[in-house]
Amino acid sequence: MGRTSRKRSTLANRAIAATAALILGGGGLVAANFYASAHEGWGDDRTGPRTQSAGQAVSTIDCPEVVNSIEQVPDDQRFAVDRELATLDTQITNYYQRFADNKERVQSDRTFAQNEILTPLKNERLVSIQRIVALIDRSAERPQGLESTAPCTLRGDDNDGGDQNDGQNDGQDGQDGQDGDGGQDQNQDDGQNGGDQDNGDGDNNDGDNGDNDGNDGNDGNNDNGGQAGNGPEEGDFVDIQSVEPNVQEPQQRRGASRGTFTTDCGVNENGKFNSDNVIAAPGVSNGAHHMHDYVGNQANDAFASDDDFANGDTTCNNQGDKSTYYWPVLRVQNGQNEFDAGEDGGGNDQNVGEIQTPSEVTLTFEGNPQSKVTAMPKFLRIITGDAKSFTNGDANANASWSCTGFEDRQLKDKYPICPEGSQVVRSFKFQSCWDGQNTDSANHRTHVDFADEDGRCQDGFQPIPQLVQRIVYDVPPPVFDGENASAFAVDSFPEQLHKPITDHGDFINVFDEDLMDEMVDCINDGRRCQ
Repeated sequence: MGRTSRKRSTLANRAIAATAALILGGGGLVAANFYASAHEGWGDDRTGPRTQSAGQAVSTIDCPEVVNSIEQVPDDQRFAVDRELATLDTQITNYYQRFADNKERVQSDRTFAQNEILTPLKNERLVSIQRIVALIDRSAERPQGLESTAPCTLRGDDNDGGDQNDGQNDGQDGQDGQDGDGGQDQNQDDGQNGGDQDNGDGDNNDGDNGDNDGNDGNDGNNDNGGQAGNGPEEGDFVDIQSVEPNVQEPQQRRGASRGTFTTDCGVNENGKFNSDNVIAAPGVSNGAHHMHDYVGNQANDAFASDDDFANGDTTCNNQGDKSTYYWPVLRVQNGQNEFDAGEDGGGNDQNVGEIQTPSEVTLTFEGNPQSKVTAMPKFLRIITGDAKSFTNGDANANASWSCTGFEDRQLKDKYPICPEGSQVVRSFKFQSCWDGQNTDSANHRTHVDFADEDGRCQDGFQPIPQLVQRIVYDVPPPVFDGENASAFAVDSFPEQLHKPITDHGDFINVFDEDLMDEMVDCINDGRRCQ
């Protein structure tokens, strides 16, 4: 599997026009408005008409995140439920491709959008959601109202992601799912065996959707910007020098654990990539619909078990660390094909351009400003950030963007334009409070939490070493100049438009017991170890 060379583009030396932006209140968050008014989505007509503002461009499909409404998944059904959740992602990907292929008609013909995208997508989602309800009902309390998350809307790019419920038509709780192709009859028994059913592959969508040469995004820029046609766009970038310093650290208290433990696992120079996500979509190939960089454990793919991780090779210098660390790749969209230009996770999912190998990756475990830390359990899984925060809203967004020499200025929803001699930095501070019992949870979030602004864990949670990931890239600044356009962006689900706020990181702890104890002692004793 060959890879294109990592030569720096000649565009790196071109001057960049200043990015027009509005800095909000010194917080480093930047807002840019490229459409007229985009606070209303196109939804189902049953609750009355909802219309787009005149001249507004619709840019993506916005669907409720079903997993956020699931409170409990019994252990014996977790694998099957996760497969159904991955099917929901595939459905959105397929219909986003249909939307992209018919964008002009969608903009001008609301009936087409409703009949060809929103209604059939809702029906397919309803079938999958009903299967999830039936799976959980086998071993736990039946979830109520989950069907109400089936309808999706179309929305404009400048919606902040927090208003996605505006057009969700709260009244149509999905109980009328009879138009879901008879899903009420087939969902109770069919496909319960680990999700082997083929719904969600998009086979009935007419559209071969994900295969529509989304990689011909190399054809140049269209109205959403970016070589893939779905971002990034000029408004996704801001000059880091125009951002006010905004980083604040909690005050260290008496009893704080002040030490650090650093593990060196390389920069993925050996080129381990796949578009799986073994945490969120175990057993599902291309469950992420975007490509990941991996360092640490080399056994990581969708089908890896805890035993596979325990016995896997590692790129970490200390062989006692077989943990897996992964994140979406960063690409420069410069018209150059990568090895995955015609594959799932790459061009088929509208992720195009040259994958960038980081110039530096630092993995540091830090202490707690209030108290000592306790050991992480083996195989603890943590996802930080939200791959869908452009449509979900920023409640779980957690990645930060900056430039070397300017890391006291962090951006959440913009990519930085760095001055000459400065490199792009993306960083993640993982959750550092653990519930003391579980290595995972139904939504892959509630078993861990962030400390409050003073560094305290909420009742029932205990402090654990905090993983801080810092990834540095030597990439050219963006150029938005017709056929010479070039811009860097993270891989994303297609409908997330490569927005920087969708950046995220994943970690599975596979430290051996002795090395984990050494880490905890080092941090609690205030030492710096590696």
